[in-house]
Amino acid sequence: AFSTITDHFASVDSMLEAIGLANLPTAQRYGIMFGILTFVCTVSAVVSLLIMGGSFKRIDEQARTGSSSAPSVVEARNSRPLLLERLVEARERMMKQNYPDETKIIKGYTNLTKMLVNIAPGVKAKEVAELVGEDGNKRESGRSKIPDGYIEEYCIAYRTCMDKPGGPMLNGLPEARFESYARAYAGCGLFTSTNYRRSYARLYETMACQTHAMEKKFSNHFDTRPEDIVGRVVRLEPLEAERHAQILFDITCGDIYQGNKSFNPDEVWGFQESGPFKNAEEMKNSFVFQRRPNESAFAIVENLTDRVIGCVMLTNDNPAHLNISIEAPIVKPSSQGTVEQLEACFLLMDRLFALGYRRIQLALDSGDLHQKKLPGRLGFTQEGVIPKHMVVKESSRDSLIYGMLNSDWDKGARSFLYKKLHGAKLEARDKNNNDKEAELEAQKAIAKEREEREADKQMKK
Repeated sequence: AFSTITDHFASVDSMLEAIGLANLPTAQRYGIMFGILTFVCTVSAVVSLLIMGGSFKRIDEQARTGSSSAPSVVEARNSRPLLLERLVEARERMMKQNYPDETKIIKGYTNLTKMLVNIAPGVKAKEVAELVGEDGNKRESGRSKIPDGYIEEYCIAYRTCMDKPGGPMLNGLPEARFESYARAYAGCGLFTSTNYRRSYARLYETMACQTHAMEKKFSNHFDTRPEDIVGRVVRLEPLEAERHAQILFDITCGDIYQGNKSFNPDEVWGFQESGPFKNAEEMKNSFVFQRRPNESAFAIVENLTDRVIGCVMLTNDNPAHLNISIEAPIVKPSSQGTVEQLEACFLLMDRLFALGYRRIQLALDSGDLHQKKLPGRLGFTQEGVIPKHMVVKESSRDSLIYGMLNSDWDKGARSFLYKKLHGAKLEARDKNNNDKEAELEAQKAIAKEREEREADKQMKK
């Protein structure tokens, strides 16, 4: 029987005759044969790949256990191969020999941080208000502690808010709105754009004057920490080891803390250059708190609860080209993708562009699936992929590069993000307020120019 079968398939012609194709034209016969052969090879290749790739094994396991054993993001990161030893040694040698000052650490605030934070007047809120007359003009006494230009900006903003408050007055505190708007406006400094100062001050005024309790809270906070950048749901405090290290460790170490469930700390630190940390002291000596001259870092604090939820960093400051990098915020897993995380980025981006920066870069590990949604939520544009861009924990990292340009920010990216964070109503109000006040300022400038020309004519006569 076996010999009979083999006789039928001894040659191509006998095989064609066995399957009934012998009487077909030659071209069709061989076409059908090669089609069958291609099909058999394709099926064999697919089955081989499924077996060798472990798909059948995972399908069987999922059928038995109800879950798949596909590696998680953290497991995929931890399984990356390490660099060759010679590359690690070369890296360390060249860093020490060629750039010995590159690792210089700044104690206290870096110059970048000092530029970004609000200007502290050096006196309490009520003392600043006392230096302003009932008509919104400055008084000359008691100004020795206050930075140059602060009172002038405070007075301009005070008069503006008197002419057009951002909402109803608080009973018993008729000047609360004027003072809130003025201290936020003046705190932005002389070098930010006027549009930015108006927008920041109006939002601050809206938040601070919702209720008497909120007004008291914001005033007390200004008295103790006037330099903080304040948003609607979070504020940014310059990162300090003594103030923030312990709480940052507690919320990112993976242990149960303040109602948060336990988690794998690699979810937070797996794609960072170091971490998880054994204790707060080890974190203090890491990149989280060790600042280089061209870097800055801020703690993200919830306004409602005053709890720290993470931190956000700026790196690679290059004022010569007006470029800077923002890093994805390091937050506890429950705050990943929340409005708090987005507003922390918005507050920094808005101030950076207001100070004159042209481009902000965001670089992410190509394997960090949790953070890949962040650029889209912030309105960044993907500019490319850099293979073997960095060495992180002695492993190679490919980076996804995203960018935000000042032109895109002004043309709609800011409005898009502002609306997402604060709602369409507040966004429309912010735009209308800026447009109207810009028009009034232009009219005042024209009137002032006319007055100066008339004064010159009178002097000549």
